[in-house]
Amino acid sequence: MPRSDTTRPRPAWFFREYAPVGVDLGSPAAVAAYDRNQGTDPDADDALLDRLGVVRGSRLVDLACGTGSLVVQAARRGAEAHGVEVSEEMLAFAQARAERVGVSAHWHRAGFLDYAHRAGPADVVTTKSALHQLPDFWKLQALLNAAGMLRPGGTFYLWDVLFSFEPAEAAEHLQRWIDTAGRPEGRGFTRADFEAHVREEFSTYAWILEGMLERAGFDIVSRASRTPTHGEFLCRRR
Repeated sequence: MPRSDTTRPRPAWFFREYAPVGVDLGSPAAVAAYDRNQGTDPDADDALLDRLGVVRGSRLVDLACGTGSLVVQAARRGAEAHGVEVSEEMLAFAQARAERVGVSAHWHRAGFLDYAHRAGPADVVTTKSALHQLPDFWKLQALLNAAGMLRPGGTFYLWDVLFSFEPAEAAEHLQRWIDTAGRPEGRGFTRADFEAHVREEFSTYAWILEGMLERAGFDIVSRASRTPTHGEFLCRRR
């Protein structure tokens, strides 16, 4: 699938957002395994959509939508739902999920950085478990893009691997996360997956991301770090 027409030109110095990072998702089988490992839960998606005020007629954009569960659940309640994703295999899985339940959504092969939102301003923009794929400089560019597609007062929700521990305690917390989160092969993300995440991906500190959100034009409504390695932000666009 070529990049969609909802993309901006990418200069030669642009971050290579379409290059694989982290878990291999280069086949339908790998994407199906990823969906299982993520613990996709439509009930949890619906609870989040309720919390974000997504109703019939709302316009939602899910950046790095993965296998599309949140987008599909938004479409099921009558929202205009847009799923943005760089992976062809992920988009194919997401489209098939929508077809199975008989809903229509808008799918865009595009990234955080080059997605150009052509529809009207969004009421809600979300991203889950994905911004860590970008280095910090590019995270802020992605957040600026997200703010630009939202109406004033619109809602931005982010959940990701975010570090709230003290920097001097990083080794202790990361080792504990890897030791406790890894699962046997076939039963979830493995120890090797978590080691690769820390080694190769770009998760950052919550306090760094907080500053990025404010500079991108968001007011932070709430923040939560339920563990030292994960967190969320709920924001309003100024």
